[in-house]
Parts: sequence; structure tokens; C-alpha cells
Amino acid sequence: MENNWKEELQTLLNCDLKSLYPLARSLNRKLYFYVGPTNSGKTYQAMEALKKADCGIYLAPLRLLALEGYEILRKDDIPASLITGEEQIFDEDASHVCSTIEMIDFDMDTDVSVIDEIQMLDDADRGWAWVNAIIGVPSKKVIMTGSVNALDAVKKIAAYLGEELEVVKFKRKNELKVLTKATTLREIEPGTALIAFSRNDVLKYKQKLQKFHKVSVIYGNLSPEVRRDEARRFREGESQILVATDAIAMGLNLPIKTILFTTDTKFDGVSKRLITPNEIIQIAGRAGRFGHHEEGFIGGTSKKILEHIQAEFHSPIKTIKPPFKVKANAKQIEELSSHLQTKNLTKVLMFFAKNMIFSGPFIASNISSMISAAKIVDTRYNLKLEDKYMLSQAPITAKSMIIKQAFEVYINAVLKNKVIRYRPSITLPKKEITQKDLLQVEDEVKKISLYLWISYKMPELFPDNAKARMARDSLNKFIEKSLKKSLKTTSYEGRNPKNKKINYRKNSKFNY
Repeated sequence: MENNWKEELQTLLNCDLKSLYPLARSLNRKLYFYVGPTNSGKTYQAMEALKKADCGIYLAPLRLLALEGYEILRKDDIPASLITGEEQIFDEDASHVCSTIEMIDFDMDTDVSVIDEIQMLDDADRGWAWVNAIIGVPSKKVIMTGSVNALDAVKKIAAYLGEELEVVKFKRKNELKVLTKATTLREIEPGTALIAFSRNDVLKYKQKLQKFHKVSVIYGNLSPEVRRDEARRFREGESQILVATDAIAMGLNLPIKTILFTTDTKFDGVSKRLITPNEIIQIAGRAGRFGHHEEGFIGGTSKKILEHIQAEFHSPIKTIKPPFKVKANAKQIEELSSHLQTKNLTKVLMFFAKNMIFSGPFIASNISSMISAAKIVDTRYNLKLEDKYMLSQAPITAKSMIIKQAFEVYINAVLKNKVIRYRPSITLPKKEITQKDLLQVEDEVKKISLYLWISYKMPELFPDNAKARMARDSLNKFIEKSLKKSLKTTSYEGRNPKNKKINYRKNSKFNY
């Protein structure tokens, strides 16, 4: 009996990934890799191929890009649906779907699929989604777009699949030059984007520059809707200067003439380090948008920064090497749980990462965000394993007290099968707003995104989808309005509490 158990476990721990996607295997697929730098037209050509197909799917790395793809198709009168983790617009006549990559439907076969930003397969937390898409998207023609550092990876995965791969190379449409002299803040001209690597630095430079220019800002904590509006302001000339993090490196097409780095270091979640050639080239590629400028420029705000940019820009980019990370799926979690005789999701995930063996150039991975969430859901012993697995993939930001408290409440609602209404955790200021205030409003928007994400999976327990979306729209408009103004840099520490403009509501941990 024990030998049978061990044999079954060994069988379970040896996985041939391609066998998990029988529909894709039945289609005699052909793979295409449209490879090239930013501003080379590769994504445009991929979308043109998608438009010509009788049916197809666009898989985007961001909700903002899924929405842009959806609008591109609709503009050409192509019926399309939009599917993201927190937003779904269905058209009964739709022949095409635009989706964030994690929302891919492996049971819907199409003629053409476009997998955008394929180099993201190297991402520590989300790379598994690109790996799954390459292996399992059920399309006769699979078009991947991305940078040359992913070419070796795509070739290795194609060889594992035994599928034909055609590489189509694209060149940048205009020249990109590195400046020879550092540019001070006083010398900045309209059409310039300053790159910082933290929200605080972005807002700091906005404060300095808005005395002389109208300024747009883009950073990761902003919702896609606000990022889009800030990009629109810059694109349409309502602002002359853009201050951004590397959030602009993916997909945003902006009329930037010059990109200036305000630092040559960034914190990567583990330590502060120098930015790499890959990062510099991906960001710098946004300068000199074809059709707006004949050439683009990159530089730095100090001599030291510029010297690092000059040296690294001309260095070879780092090729993505195997093994490529794979995440446990729901079926594997259930089977491992049964064999290990535990409902503790953290233990199952850890066992998967330590013991799973894959054919081909793959390795089991523990996603840090999933582990963090799993540790929280495991404190609810009576929660079903399938619910734990679902909740462990929720978009939570552990640093935010608003979101952490909301997640705790939502877990309890699932455990008790209790209906939870959306209620705001904060009240908005009527006059002045500080950077601290703005952060709380941004976190409230993310809390709404969390509510919407769960509401699409459990609509009977989280029924306030429409109300939450209306609240998000209102908060986004508030943020957009605030970013156009001068934000005070002072916090509330040491001030009379009666003067506070934003307060957590009483018993806010119950108001979700």
C-alpha cells in the first residue's frame, strides 16, 4: 500500500508541461517571434495580423494594455470582448478577446493569438503566465512580441514543444542617441521625461518642476485609469514634462523626445543596485517616438549618472537563460494536498517548489506574493483548499494597512459564506492634499481592485461590483485632479488631529 502511495506521488511530481494543454497540442500550431527594440513596429504588425484573423486573442501584461488592444479592435469595427481580473466587457458577437495574460482561456481555440512583451517570462512573480501561454494558448498561429534578450528562451521552449518557430526581426525606426553632457533641472525642455525609481522621488521632482512647467506623473501605485489620463495629458500637450518610474517602460506610447535618468540605482525589493543594460534600453526606447520625433535622446541629470548610462547603454543585454519558472496549478495543489494529507497551502506550495520535476527547461517556483497570501489564508483552518488557492492569487499589497485589513475581512467572508458590501475606508479631503493623503487614496483604489477581483470569482458574496466601480471612478478623478495641483509635502505628524483632511473611518477594519 505504501509503495503504491510513493509511486503515485512520484508520478505526480514528474510533469510534462505540454501534456497539460491537449487542445493546443491538437492544433498543429506555428510559432512566430516578432523580435526587436521598442519603437520598431513589432506590436503594431502583430495587431494587424490579429485584425485580419477570423478570431483571435490579445494577451497583455497590463490591464491598461488589454484595454488599449480592445479599443484598437473596436475602432476598426471588430467585435471584441475585454477580460481582466477586475473588469469584464462581453460582446455576444465578439470574434476577438483582449485579456490580461493571467486570464487566458485554455479551452477557447482561435486562429491567431498575440502574446505581448514575451521577455516578461523572466519576471520572478509573473513569468509563469508567459510560460503557460507559450505552451498552452490554443491558436493555430501564435505571435510573440518582445526584445532580443528573450530570443534564446523562445527557441528553447519551441524546441521542447517540437513546434515550428519563425523569427521575424524588426529594427528601430529612428535613431536613439546618448547625450554627451549632463542636463540640470533648469535646462530641461518640453518633451522630456525624467525617470526616478520610487513614488516619493517622482512626486519630489514634480514639486520642483511644476514651478516652471506643467507636469504629468506616472508611477506603479497609480491605477491604470489615472496612468492613462496622465499619459493623455502629456500626449495632448496639456503638460510639457513627464516624471515617471520604470512603469513607462512597458507599452505606453508617448511623444517623448528626451529621457533623463535622475538616478542610476534602484531598489529591486531585496537591495539597492545599479540599473542594468536591459532596464536602461527598455526605458530609453520610449524616447524619440516615430511619427513625433526624427530621433530620440537619453541622458542623466548629473555627470555620474550620465557616465553610467553611457557605459551600460552600449553594453550587451543579458540573455534570459533557462530554467523558466512554473507555478502550481489548482489540480496539482489538490492532488499534492491529498498525498501529503494536509490542507496547509503554504506547506503544499513549498513541497511543490522543492520536489517538482519538469521535462524540458523548466523549474518549479514559489511565487513570493502567493506565499505571503498563503500564510494569511492558512490561519483560517476551516477554509477549503480551493478557496485558499484562489485567495492566494489575489492582488494584495502587504505594506498597505487598508488592503491588508480588507483582505482579512474578505477571507472571513468566504469562510463564513457571508455577504460583504463595499464600503470606503477613508473620507476625502475638501481642500489641500498632502502626499500622504494621496497615498491613502491610491491604496483605497487598490482595495477596490481587490474587491472587484474577488467579486468576479464569488459574485454572490461580493455583490457590490457596480458600486465599487463607481467609487473607483470617483477616487480616480480625485487623484487626477490632485496630480494637476501642487501637493504639500508635509505629513500630519505633529499636527492637530482636527486639521486632518483624510481619516480612517471609525472601526474601519469592518468597513469593506
